[in-house]
Amino acid sequence: MRLMQLPSFMPQDWRKHKFSHNLRHIFRQMLRSRKRFLSFLFVVTFAATLLLHSLIPPLLGNDQAIAQINPQTKPQTKPQIKLLVPPLKQPVVPPNALINQPIDKRQEIRGVWLTSNDFAMFSDRKQLSEALQQLKQLNFNTIYPVVWNSGYAMYPSTVAQEAGAQPFVYRGSEGHDIVADIITQGHKNNLLVMPWFEFGFMAPEMSELAIAHPDWLTQQRNGDKTSITAAGEVAWLNPFHPEVQKFLMELVLEAVSNYDLDGIQFDDHTSLPKTFGYDRYTLNLYRQETKRDAPADVNDPAWVSWRANKISAFMARLSKAVKQRKPNVLFSVSPNYYDFAYKQQLQDWLGWVRQGFVDELLVQVYRNDLDDYLSQISRPEIAEVQNKISTAIAILSGLRNSNVPMSRVYSQAINAQSRGLGVSFFYYRSLWGYGPETVAERQKELQYLFRSPAPRFANRYP
Repeated sequence: MRLMQLPSFMPQDWRKHKFSHNLRHIFRQMLRSRKRFLSFLFVVTFAATLLLHSLIPPLLGNDQAIAQINPQTKPQTKPQIKLLVPPLKQPVVPPNALINQPIDKRQEIRGVWLTSNDFAMFSDRKQLSEALQQLKQLNFNTIYPVVWNSGYAMYPSTVAQEAGAQPFVYRGSEGHDIVADIITQGHKNNLLVMPWFEFGFMAPEMSELAIAHPDWLTQQRNGDKTSITAAGEVAWLNPFHPEVQKFLMELVLEAVSNYDLDGIQFDDHTSLPKTFGYDRYTLNLYRQETKRDAPADVNDPAWVSWRANKISAFMARLSKAVKQRKPNVLFSVSPNYYDFAYKQQLQDWLGWVRQGFVDELLVQVYRNDLDDYLSQISRPEIAEVQNKISTAIAILSGLRNSNVPMSRVYSQAINAQSRGLGVSFFYYRSLWGYGPETVAERQKELQYLFRSPAPRFANRYP
């Protein structure tokens, strides 16, 4: 027996058409009753809602997506680089609502230091204006202008004058206050301004400060009062001496009180080389507190710990005094990597962060070798700190007598960003003033590095 074939004009999917016919029949029946129609409409709406709810999440994806450089907007000569960390989230702050707003302690830092080598630029209002506008266009968000260098304050300081350390006053090309001008223009360009007390406890041996207060200086066991540093041969103020502590604290508080600054910064010189501390005052203090003589071995753990703890205690008091003066001023430190900072410079910055009196950390990692650089920025103490406060890696962008190619600067910066770390460059002029590339080429790389704005917000003081 053969099956009867369907006529050629009949649709092949006759079951679908039969279903449609039945559905139309049911619909006509429901229309005859308003109650049935409303029930049908409710069922359809509910089903559609369930369907959309199940489809939307897969379409949108995870809200912590992997950030990836767009190869279409990147120069062809650059390799594609994937960043395996979520993008940093920035706070949304409405205009004119900055006063008394809490500060986000984990903001992305995009900074640069303005050093004494940049003095010709930042002492001239026009040059400074052009420089800060350029930084704004490149999406920087923080500057660190030097205000304490070579034993002198770079602003009108009553504290320094009364200490006999400041026989002159730094002024701009128009006779203006340099620091006030930097802060005003920085804020106009949406930049946080954090004056940088570069020399900390360090001072040239022939500075007015060292000459006026020889009893403020410490020394090595052999009697030497100086050491060779990147800044040349310098003497060291005794960080354990109460008069030295009083001087530096008053100097800092003077700046905090007199200027509309957003923070203050101390670097690897707010410390003491491990070979120092053998002056009469410190030896007597150690004997009084420990009932022992200071050991001849500069690496003796108890001797290292005692001196490091003294510096930590002072920094804690300094931070507290700053916060009492202006609660939302950021307390920033820029030390060397921890193992070196503690063992060689008695600077326990990890302890400072754990004690809660540091708001921002920038670790100096000036390396030529990329593997060495990566090993340092991957240290567990950096990972610990970046979970608590804004953390960045300080990158060397060049020196007057040592150019750094932009490929190295870019590679180090992008690797820091891939770990969720900010970056800050040492120093302004070397960003594009030195190097094998042209100014335009170096600026183009920085523009690509900071492709979108990352504003930082801090309270403003009247």
